[in-house]
Amino acid sequence: MKTLVPKGWTLAKGYSHGVVARGEMVFVAGQVGWDEQCRFQTDDLVGQVEQALKNVVAILAEAGAGPEHIVRMTWYLGDKDEYMSRQKELGRVFRQVIGSYGAAMTAVQVAGFVEAGAKVEIEATAVLSDA
Repeated sequence: MKTLVPKGWTLAKGYSHGVVARGEMVFVAGQVGWDEQCRFQTDDLVGQVEQALKNVVAILAEAGAGPEHIVRMTWYLGDKDEYMSRQKELGRVFRQVIGSYGAAMTAVQVAGFVEAGAKVEIEATAVLSDA
């Protein structure tokens, strides 16, 4: 994976403006913060993010991929203000589950989720290198 930063642009914090990757693609559907039995263990945003990221990693593993193969991630948030106010906690959990990160990322606030009780939904695209 190669990160893309146009000349003169400020580096993005916590993500890349764009990436180039070549290989087999893995698409992970939006994961909410519930466990493998579809039960929420917490209504805390940070706890749900941690579980959703663990779900992403588990699905990637089924394809022989890991967090290092993620090239794009989209976060759907129920409350942008809560997300912004808890950045340090979210960053810590992200680094614990995913590690360092250079993929393209988008985060948007949504009106609601299909799964009652969800505070976040995270989807990912990964690429297994041809090399």
